[in-house]
Amino acid sequence: MSRSSVQRTLKRNDLHPQSYEMWLHSKDPRFREKVNDVVSLYLDPPKDAVVISVDEKTGMQALERKMEPQPALPGKSGRYEHEYIRHGTESLIAGFEINTGKVVAQVRPTRKADDLLAFMEKLACAYPDQNVIIIWDNLNIHKDGPSQRWSRFNEKHNNRFSFHYTPIHASWVNQVEIFFAILHKRCLKWSSFCSAEALKEAVLAFIDQWNQEEAHPFNWTFGGYPMQHEPKEAA
Repeated sequence: MSRSSVQRTLKRNDLHPQSYEMWLHSKDPRFREKVNDVVSLYLDPPKDAVVISVDEKTGMQALERKMEPQPALPGKSGRYEHEYIRHGTESLIAGFEINTGKVVAQVRPTRKADDLLAFMEKLACAYPDQNVIIIWDNLNIHKDGPSQRWSRFNEKHNNRFSFHYTPIHASWVNQVEIFFAILHKRCLKWSSFCSAEALKEAVLAFIDQWNQEEAHPFNWTFGGYPMQHEPKEAA
């Protein structure tokens, strides 16, 4: 086949074999059930409970640019220095309240079970008199485990907490991921930090400003069940 024939065939069928996009397909056998559960909490949250999306943003790097980033000017793009000095990393654990957009946050050097437990205690203090519904993914420290950490935590707080899990490989169902994208774009992506502590202060300051001036619920939508087969009817 000639080169021109290949080109015509690709153009006629609108095919672009040189283009690829990253795709993560969830093979969770309970995908529909779990998505329906989470979406129902978004669309019709219980009147006697608050729904909180919880996740971790790990490995936030405190990068100090050797030259300060230059802001954009008329007709000229902003620029940032290619070379940088590493000053360690910090991990953010955050809870996004779906009805208000308010965020409860904790920044520490590590993201371990003890760190998450400390964050959940902070969340319990932030909502001392309400039932709290937690939406999070299937990370091992989100599960009860042999120590029954969440059963004991819940008992300590009068069984006010319930836990709902996104499908495996489908953390995008969790609304806090949208907030993380906003945080990355506006606070982290083009910034320069002289220390891990400076990074921590900047993240917490951004979240404080968000809560005071910008917090709002997201108009979250779900477009269907890509690549999820309908269950076969019984014969």
